[in-house]
Amino acid sequence: MAISWVLAADSSHAKILRADNRVGPLVPIEELEHPESRMKDTELYSDAPGRAFDSGGQGRHAMENEVDAKKEESIRFAKSLCEKLRQAAIDKNFDKLYILAAPAFLGELRECMDDNVKSLVAGEIAKDVVKQTPEEIRNKLPDFL
Repeated sequence: MAISWVLAADSSHAKILRADNRVGPLVPIEELEHPESRMKDTELYSDAPGRAFDSGGQGRHAMENEVDAKKEESIRFAKSLCEKLRQAAIDKNFDKLYILAAPAFLGELRECMDDNVKSLVAGEIAKDVVKQTPEEIRNKLPDFL
């Protein structure tokens, strides 16, 4: 009997659920939080941006941070989820994987997912459902997993 896992995620929260049979309910396995993704940029940066002189003249202007800190935290969370899925695939904890994630976060997951896990992905839905109940999430998936 094939075991299906369902990952429902956004940039700060993820649920991993399991379906033991093709038509059964989803059973929660694990919930993961990444509170850093919800922090304000000012809380993530250690200090204010620096200032620089204009290249031709007397003016000065503020420098911008090169990397968006919230995006960086979102990518960090995606990588940790991908690593968890990679290890679960190696351990043969699931045969099929369905991913329901916020559109931008789904793209980040695709970028960091290894080929072994990608080969087990049976479906993707670009929708943020992480705050929904397992029953509501199950209703968004195919009738037969």
